[in-house]
Amino acid sequence: MDITSVGIVGAGQMGNGIAHVFALAGYDVLLNDISEDSLTKALITIEKNLDRQVGRGKISAEDRAGALARVRTTLKLSDIGATDLVIEAATEREPVKQAIFDDLMPHLKPTTILTSNTSSISITRLASRTDRPEKFMGLHFMNPVPVMQLVELIRGIATDQDTWETMHAVVRRLGKTAASAEDFPAFIVNRILIPMINEAVYTLYEGVGNVKSIDESMKLGANHPMGPLELADFIGLDTCLAIMNVLYDGLADTKYRPCPLLTKYVEAGWLGRKTQRGFYDYRGEVPVPTR
Repeated sequence: MDITSVGIVGAGQMGNGIAHVFALAGYDVLLNDISEDSLTKALITIEKNLDRQVGRGKISAEDRAGALARVRTTLKLSDIGATDLVIEAATEREPVKQAIFDDLMPHLKPTTILTSNTSSISITRLASRTDRPEKFMGLHFMNPVPVMQLVELIRGIATDQDTWETMHAVVRRLGKTAASAEDFPAFIVNRILIPMINEAVYTLYEGVGNVKSIDESMKLGANHPMGPLELADFIGLDTCLAIMNVLYDGLADTKYRPCPLLTKYVEAGWLGRKTQRGFYDYRGEVPVPTR
């Protein structure tokens, strides 16, 4: 299948990063969101990140200009239906994702491939709600998208070989590496990563260490570039909790029980960097641990 145009639903942190890498790889990108403000912020972020790449010698000024020219925006979800590939990058809530695909159905071309950037939700179940489960896949980018090299490719039970091969080729054209994952809760990366973060929150909850000592221990003792609590703030504590709940519900194993302290932070609206407070308080010049 020949993919030339890409529609991205959701202009947040993941959506604008996905738009960035597709435009840079030569695809025509149509970015959709329900908020004009979100679309404006996304374009500013894309331009800023492209400027950073030019400054570091990663791309040329011509590459930057070409990429920016290839990104268009729309508030109308129906406009996305005319593209060759749709990537849903909305919030990690299954009802929201299902509603998006339901609304898209009447506007899609027969050949359009549907994908979701979900980090944990069943691809088979999402695909079953559409009119083309054979042309549906998981396309899970890592954050930040322009920097991270991995893309998880998740095949639903009905995904056909042509769709699989097409998406492998797309990932290669982006200059990234595809990891094939089976359609089980949280796939590969988050199946391993998020329970580690949850265990770090339990370590905090039980008083084994404070925020600073836990993060320093993993950075200096395990050579991790970021501590697990700092990373949780970067990902978003609501996203971490949602993935833990998917693991707990989908695998019925008590080892995936979300830490009550993680739930409490989410209930408080302390979701990490995006709300300026999480395991660290980001409202000052330097992040300060909240415990």
